[in-house]
This record gives sequence, C-alpha cells and structure tokens, in this order.
Amino acid sequence: MASRPERTMLAPGLEISRIVTGLWQVADIERKSGLIDPDHGAEALSAYAAAGFDTFDMADHYGSAEVLTGRLLERIRAGSLPDTKPRAFTKWCPAPGGMSADIVREGIRTSLDRMQTDRIDLMQFHWWMYEHPGYLDALIEMAKLREEGLFRHIGLTNFNADHLHMLCAHGLPIVANQVSFSLIDRRAAGDLSRVAMRHGVRLLAYGTLGGGFLSERWLGRPEPAHGDIPDWSKSKYKRFINEIGGWPALQAILAAASAIARKHHVSIPNVATRWVLEQPAVAAVIVGARLGENEHRADNLRVFDFALDAEDHARLDAAFAQTRNPPGDCGDEYRKPPFLTASGDLSHHLEGFPKIYAAEPVPFRSDGLRVSTGSLWEPIAGYSRAMRVGNQITISGTTATHGAGLPVAPGCAAAQTTYILDKIAASLSAAGARLEDVVRTRIYLTNADEWEGVSRVHGHYFGHIRPANTLLEVSRLIGEGYRVEIEADAITGTRDPA
Repeated sequence: MASRPERTMLAPGLEISRIVTGLWQVADIERKSGLIDPDHGAEALSAYAAAGFDTFDMADHYGSAEVLTGRLLERIRAGSLPDTKPRAFTKWCPAPGGMSADIVREGIRTSLDRMQTDRIDLMQFHWWMYEHPGYLDALIEMAKLREEGLFRHIGLTNFNADHLHMLCAHGLPIVANQVSFSLIDRRAAGDLSRVAMRHGVRLLAYGTLGGGFLSERWLGRPEPAHGDIPDWSKSKYKRFINEIGGWPALQAILAAASAIARKHHVSIPNVATRWVLEQPAVAAVIVGARLGENEHRADNLRVFDFALDAEDHARLDAAFAQTRNPPGDCGDEYRKPPFLTASGDLSHHLEGFPKIYAAEPVPFRSDGLRVSTGSLWEPIAGYSRAMRVGNQITISGTTATHGAGLPVAPGCAAAQTTYILDKIAASLSAAGARLEDVVRTRIYLTNADEWEGVSRVHGHYFGHIRPANTLLEVSRLIGEGYRVEIEADAITGTRDPA
C-alpha cells in the first residue's frame, strides 16, 4: 500500500497532496458540540500533515477552521509541533455588493489574522449572484493583493464554465476552481473541464464521496427517511441523489463501484475517489475530516494502489446511463432552484441581497418604469438600459462595459456575451421581470466567425426558454474592444395561448 498520498503541482511554487483534507465539517461538529479546543484541533491537523495529508481546505464560514489552522501554524513556529510544511487554502465568501479596495483587503485580512500568517497559499473566491458584477471588482483587487504577497495564488469556488472562461479571458490569474465532482455529480466533466484545461486552471473536487453515501454502508440498504439523515453533508448529497434519479440511481452506481472494488481489493470510496482523480482537469479531491472522530487516512491511501481499466469504466458508464445529471452547470445549486445545498432552499438568502440597478417611474407615463445603470452616456444620449410599459420590457443594446467604462475580455465575444447576459438579467430583475420572460433577443457581432461561441453561451442562458433570436454581423461597435452587443424584449405575466 502507498505510504503517502500522491502529490501534484497545483500552480508554480505550490505542490499539494492529491487528497486535500477538507475542514467544512468543523462547522457541523461545533454546531452540535461547541467550539473545538484550538490545541486539540491543531494536534489533529498535525497528525494528518505528518501522514502526508498536509493540504487543508477551509473557508471563512467553516466554524473555527481558520482559527484551528492558525494555531497549527503558530505551534509549528514555536517548535511544539513538527514542521510538516502544511499548505492552507481558504475561501472568502462575501455578500454581493460594492467591492472597493478597502472591503476586499479587509475580507482577506480577516482570514490572515485568524490563520496567524502573512501569506495564504490559495485564496479562493465565492460569489452568490452573477447579476451583481462586484465579483469582477473583487477579483481585480485580489490580483493586486496577490502582487503584494498576501497570498500565493487565486482560486475560485463554484464558478461555472462560462464565468470561468470570462474571468480568464479578462486576464485574471486564476489557477483553480473548486466544484462538486463525483460519481453522482459529473457536471464538471463536461464544459467546465474543457474550459479549465484550455486556460490552465486545475479543478479541486469536493463531494467526491457524496457525503458518505458512496460507501459500502449504503449498498443494498433501504432509503433513509429524512429524519434519519444525521448531518449537513448527508442532507446536501441526498438532494443530489434525488435529482439524479433517486435511490435506485444511487444503488446502480454503488453496485458497479462495489464490483470494481472487489476486483481491485479496495473499497467503494476508493473507487469513487479514483474515478474523480483520473479526470484530466482534476488536480486533487477534497475529503472531509471530522477532527477527533472518524479518520480514514489508511483507507484513503489505497486510492493510489490501483487504476481503473477499460472494463471498470464500461461498468460505471452502464450505471451512469441509468441516471441523469443534476440540473444546470456547476455551482447553480447555490444560485437557483433546485437548491441542492445542506440548508435547502436559499431563495430567502438571495432575495436579501441588494440589486445592482433600480427602477424609477417615467414622469410622463403612469404605467412606465425605466432602469438606469449610471452610465455617463445614458443622460447625454437620452436612453435607459431598460424601459417597462405595462407588462412589456425592452432592453437597450448592451455591451460588456464594466464600471466606468472598462471593456470586459476585449478579445473574446463569447466571454463578453456572458457578462452582457448577466447585465440584461439584472436589468430585467430591476424592472420586475426574469430571463424566463424574454421573448426576443438580437445579437450584433463584429466578426461572424465568433457566432458559435456566442450562440453556445446564449443557449446556456436561454436553452430552456428559446426566445426568438436574430444574429447579425456589423462592421463595428462604438468603443474600443467590443466584439458583441445584445438587446432583448420581454413580456411578463401569462397569456392564453389561443
């Protein structure tokens, strides 16, 4: 059996274990039993690092995980724990809003202080709603803080393929994207993996064991009742199981994994982990640790003693054929129904965030509203981003202009389309409408050869709606760097199809 986990170079100067120790369950433990003693937590982390599991993943909201890691680093410096050279990843998950330089610095500084370090190895960023473009400001500021040395590298968490491509096309130094990836959630194997490999971004896969459902314990067992699911993690992944086809779908996967496990003399969790590790875009999997409770380090090492062959993949593919993918793209479970999260429906959480735009009455129409974005040109040229009259909303031609005039991803029409459609969605929201209310879009391209990338992004937003659409090539758009402009019409409310 392997004595230590395999290692990989996540980014220049950052070598990590291919099994990262996830600390999200710290929050669940502390919810039930109170805060973990920092010294006991540090000693538990030290034991993981000594066994080669020296890469730790946490977030600003994983209970006291950052504090425990800080105590580990403090005791290493003091010489009371061996210097196992731990790698520390954390996440900053701010509420949407304005992202000034001071706000970003303060958010990063909070994690640095808790972790008692001058530099974090990987600072990962999560954003709740793409319609609010503050994430671009935040990442631009984070790139500056990286140059100052506050962290080695920038990662994302739960960003989908279109937005990962947009940020990379804009030139931001993204090295990793952490997403759900498992035998029961294979969405990341598609567009996201292709985009990641194109831009040299590595995937960090969590949920690899489906909250523990991908194990012998559940093979051939009856479906648990809701009240019998003991922790947040299992509650979350039970929702995924329901979406892929329910308990029979899980049992088909478990049966295939069990046959492969017997063949290689390993466990079902080993097979589930190995399958994800063999995906070409994946740098590492994140396996949760319940500090001071169950530890599976010896079993996890067996992942590196075998490889899946063609027969194994065929067996798994046959099981996959009996399931369906969870809806949407990676990360959608946090942003739109169905909310496949530990706490369930997040609509109340998202509705509490501020809208980026606001509607105001039109002075000369009792049934009119208009939406402005604060653009310098709106009052000069005499137009609004959106106009609502009755139940009809018209969106002006929209380009990928950020803030005071910064063109987003100036060399890529597909990347600009992502930003534009988010801006259109935000404008519709301010006017009391949704993307589902859109009945027509018009797309103007400066180079018709870029039609396919633009159309695919359009399809990701409107594939389930399928409004009328026209795509035109034009000689140029006003302003430097703009490759595409889009306008939209929407009608709210229901009508009798007759």
